[in-house]
Amino acid sequence: MIVIINNFGQYNHRISRTLTYLGIENSLIANTTSFNEIMDLKPDGIILGGGPSIENIGNCKQIIENADVPILGICLGHQIIAEVFGGKTKSAELESYAQIEINILKSEGLFDDMGQKIKVWASHKDEVVTLPDNFDILADSSMCSIEAMKHQNKPIYGIQFHPEVQHTPQGGELFENFNRICEEYKKE
Repeated sequence: MIVIINNFGQYNHRISRTLTYLGIENSLIANTTSFNEIMDLKPDGIILGGGPSIENIGNCKQIIENADVPILGICLGHQIIAEVFGGKTKSAELESYAQIEINILKSEGLFDDMGQKIKVWASHKDEVVTLPDNFDILADSSMCSIEAMKHQNKPIYGIQFHPEVQHTPQGGELFENFNRICEEYKKE
């Protein structure tokens, strides 16, 4: 089961609906849910959803620091991961909500079998501008140099874009890849 942390973003419920449509068991919970309550759900993975404000992230930092399951941060979730590990975020020079094309720099894992370029629905209001130590950039675009990243030693991923909307045609594939990562991690 994948636990989705609701950071009050407009698309958090769509993440849950998309996973359900893909046959992936999931639970959407408030970001104020205690870490122990989350772990009592025995998640195979955690998705940190998007949201309007880095000041209203509930227990997300504690989750990132303590959970021993794969984590996928989407938009605000991506930015929280960066900050927890010492990266920097800031408001984008060019604020944008649009479908863009991103370049996949490292296709294994999250972007398995998705090609070298994919169209995504990107939200560039705030973005990661300094990559945290021990992270690799997985994707970039002409709008943002860190569209996706991964911790070098842990199954922690961040993406700037929204795979849960129809304007990201391969979003379902990305969620299926994350689910596979979670299943493989559970077997280790």
